[in-house]
Amino acid sequence: MLAFVARAVARPYGLLKPTALGKIPGRLQLHQEALPHLPVPPLQQTLDRYLQALQPIISEEELNHTQELVAEFRKPGGVGERLQKGLERRAKKTENWLSDWWLKTAYLEYRLPVVVHSSPGVVLPKQDFLDRQGQLRFAAKLIEGILDFKAMIDNETLPVEYMAGKPLCMNQYYQILSSCRIPGPKRDSIVNYAKGKKQSRHITVVHNFQFFELDVYNSDGSPLTTDQLFIQLEKIWNTSLQTNKEPIGILTTNHRNSWAKAYNNLLKDKTNKESVRTIEKSICTVCLDAPMPRVSEDIYKSRVAAQMLHGGGSRWNSGNRWFDKTLQFIIAEDGSCGLVYEHAPAEGPPVTALLDHIVEYTKKPELVRSPMIPLPMPKKLRFNITPEIKNDIEKAKQNLNIMVEDLDIRVIVFHQFGKTFPKSEKISPDAFIQLALQLAYYRMYGHACATYESASLRMFRLGRTDTIRSTSVDSLKFVQSMDSPDKSDQEKADLLRRATQAHREYTDMAIRGNAIDRHLLGLKLQAIEDLVPAKTDCVMCFGPAVPDGYGVCYNPMDEHINFAISAFNSCAETNAARMAHYLEKALLDMRILLQSTPKSKL
Repeated sequence: MLAFVARAVARPYGLLKPTALGKIPGRLQLHQEALPHLPVPPLQQTLDRYLQALQPIISEEELNHTQELVAEFRKPGGVGERLQKGLERRAKKTENWLSDWWLKTAYLEYRLPVVVHSSPGVVLPKQDFLDRQGQLRFAAKLIEGILDFKAMIDNETLPVEYMAGKPLCMNQYYQILSSCRIPGPKRDSIVNYAKGKKQSRHITVVHNFQFFELDVYNSDGSPLTTDQLFIQLEKIWNTSLQTNKEPIGILTTNHRNSWAKAYNNLLKDKTNKESVRTIEKSICTVCLDAPMPRVSEDIYKSRVAAQMLHGGGSRWNSGNRWFDKTLQFIIAEDGSCGLVYEHAPAEGPPVTALLDHIVEYTKKPELVRSPMIPLPMPKKLRFNITPEIKNDIEKAKQNLNIMVEDLDIRVIVFHQFGKTFPKSEKISPDAFIQLALQLAYYRMYGHACATYESASLRMFRLGRTDTIRSTSVDSLKFVQSMDSPDKSDQEKADLLRRATQAHREYTDMAIRGNAIDRHLLGLKLQAIEDLVPAKTDCVMCFGPAVPDGYGVCYNPMDEHINFAISAFNSCAETNAARMAHYLEKALLDMRILLQSTPKSKL
């Protein structure tokens, strides 16, 4: 079955409102402790909603079979009740019954490469660099912006965010800097050097596949200024002009088990181990990329998105990365820039808030001319490449290039309207776009499919995400009616409104901890811990990224919508350009429909 992973970029439907915190260390802990614990939803409610969610996406025969399994599972005193009680006990004993399990199952035990399969990329507006100095000056300003944001995290003066009037968990902000993923044979781990005596004082800079340790603080603890950073970046640039170096960073693109083996092999050498630890302990990575291959204006944005996701392959910039690093900022000579982030420590909103801060910061005029104290030469990180490591690099290159060739990504800017239009119709922009995706998909394939949209659980302590199941009985009724001659425009518009209302209701239910997917996952993991027979597996249903699916990222602005649509070339049924075409048509048709009918009494 084809499936969507559709994510809105940035904030959960525009309801985040920052409010200032006073400069008092310990404020964060008090804020966190005041947050409610994630509830365990009632078992019968989840099972009813699970069956309801399956109705539009599976056959009658499959539904009947599932109903029998659910009936057995929900019997009084049966397996379901036993697992539910176990979950409720776990919830009493822990800060968040889900967060550790989720980190392990969704990320750390996931064995596919983080590149393309897990790590999101973000494209920033193109910069106009007149020369190399322009690139390095922008990089210096960007680093200063990162350190400015880091100061708010360190001082605990970061504004608390609110959604629907409720304060949100701020924990993820404290996980994104000075952290790194470490490969393991069956499960990875995360290290974090943000707290404690040995706090990170350096960033990693990569240029021409060569890694450098750049101290970003003066001896008195003040951050380096843009001028100082620029001088240090010039030193790095001038000592890394050779372009024939082994792309050691490409090892981080491999399948996690292969990378874990290569990692242990790499760290046998003392010099290599020191270099790798320096990268892992750094605040973040800044990648000074070579220019991208020149392409026409219409595919430029799509090509940049690919660069941010994977670096373009072994011939281009993929070796200019350390993909296990939580945050990697990318600045290319040709002005394309953005970032890629390793997804295990945090979701998009904290990363987006950091980016917003940096972009605003880079626009500020420079006020302080810094005293030119001579600064030490940034340290070049050395690697001893044995024949075995060379072989690991070659294998990683081959696997990466296959992945790069396989990814079909299209970035489109839908100019006809933005979020202002659905708002004028009293419809949630997010629900409107999700419904347009359903319509586009239905017109392409003649049926609905499982669709996964993330919902933030940050109203709860250590909350991550749950799933909004965007395919509903109501969305299916609407998409089936849209091209049907038997229905009037008024009936179609009413079904459209009902479907967007249903999406909004599911979203509200999810952010309040009452969706079904994480609860079902919890029951499954409880069964594994209790060694209950694996019958309960039948109740599981995920909607993640799959080989024959689409990934759709969207960011609705007031008067336009940015979309990034991805699929795999190796799947004959999926095609990102075709999906983009059908999506644009669906959005336009839905607008025409609403404009041609009076608002109903719904």
